[in-house]
Amino acid sequence: MVGKGVTPHEGGGQYLMFISVRDLFKIGMGPSSSHTMGPMVAAKLFRAQVEKFVKKLAADVPLHIRCTLKGSLAYTGKGHATDKAVVLGLHGFSPGTMGESDVTALIQDLWQHDNLEIGIARKIAFSPDTDIIFDLGPALTEHPNGMIFELLDTKGSSILSQTYFSIGGGFLNTPEEIATLKAPLKMTSVSRYPYPFNSARSMLEMAEESGLSIAEMKRTNELVDISAAALNSELDTIWHTMLTCITRGLAAEGILSGGLNLERRAKKLHIQLQKTPNKANLNSWLCAYALAASEENAAGHMVVTAPTNGAAGVIPAVLYYAITHEGATREHVRDFLLTAGAIGGIIKHRSSISGAEVGCQGEVGSASSMAAAGLCAINGGTPAQVEHAAEMALEHHLGMTCDPVAGLVQIPCIERNGFGAVKAYTAATLALLAEGRHFMPLDSCIAAMKQTGLEMSEKYKETSLGGLAISYTEC
Repeated sequence: MVGKGVTPHEGGGQYLMFISVRDLFKIGMGPSSSHTMGPMVAAKLFRAQVEKFVKKLAADVPLHIRCTLKGSLAYTGKGHATDKAVVLGLHGFSPGTMGESDVTALIQDLWQHDNLEIGIARKIAFSPDTDIIFDLGPALTEHPNGMIFELLDTKGSSILSQTYFSIGGGFLNTPEEIATLKAPLKMTSVSRYPYPFNSARSMLEMAEESGLSIAEMKRTNELVDISAAALNSELDTIWHTMLTCITRGLAAEGILSGGLNLERRAKKLHIQLQKTPNKANLNSWLCAYALAASEENAAGHMVVTAPTNGAAGVIPAVLYYAITHEGATREHVRDFLLTAGAIGGIIKHRSSISGAEVGCQGEVGSASSMAAAGLCAINGGTPAQVEHAAEMALEHHLGMTCDPVAGLVQIPCIERNGFGAVKAYTAATLALLAEGRHFMPLDSCIAAMKQTGLEMSEKYKETSLGGLAISYTEC
């Protein structure tokens, strides 16, 4: 911990990764943080660039906007509502403002427009059916989730262009950023934060030296940028949104849109468990809660990236169980989220949380690891036990592919959240029965995930070109 007589730890030099828990847990809309939320934010950012750029041009100059989706965004963009997200963003909407909106009706209305109103009474041609291009050619070299926005003149020549990469969890990078950043993440001087851990090893060393828990160190770092009251308020809002997602999912029924005719199951499962509590067990309850949140995400409703939308059911399910069945308090929830955020930040820094980059091990695997850490912490686990819990949960997701059927965040994604929650609870329980000493460090497990992702075929990384995506028979 720099400033307290400790040398900066490995991998950081005089700089560190710092991902705020408030950035890792983003409130937005389903079904995908990388394929829906990221593109919506990117489209809105490009709209702002266009608005500034056109002020230099004569008001009567005809202009046109085009968006080209590359790589995984092109292959599974239809099922992940990427085109709809682009339309919303270009019309000025943001993911965090869509929670109470009738998104379906809004999309139907905007889809009929053949132009965008940008600036004062300026209209720029844009038709969703022809101006969003799903390019199934080679992906951009920097990242599989690339998108190119262009402002075109009357000759079809690009007069303004911006490329964005949606790197998972709703995070965006430009080509310039991705070329100069590590992970790719913006690095910050270590002098800004009291506990600048960038690995599980340095996290444990700082915990031992300071006598603080992981949540306490994470909170101290967060308080550099925000007041204690504001931090608590934002943590409470994150949990309230997760809670709302579960309660809505447990009350909803019907068929999920997308063409698979997949029926929601969370409500029926929950009713069964309530009617026959003697037959209900831990796994069943966790699956009911995880399915509820994941079905809400699949429906395109309000969720929290935890750390992604595709894995948005794991952490809420484990937390909801801890509160409903084990009496966890508001303070427990805050410590859970801070601990989970610390682990998620390390995973993102040292590997990836993007299914298009490393497969579902980076999404549900990361979420399960974060949930295991959080649950272990609020049950009195030491930092060493917390790290052990996180490692076990991640280890048993290694190699998991991202192979969504029809490009939808439904099969196998929804059930995987349930199993991820079960593995998280199991890992936390086992870690609490041990002393924290174990053979495989979390850092090594994260490194294995990264290498596995690098060697994994593109067919199994959110392109729907392999695995379950092509191994089912329509009835």
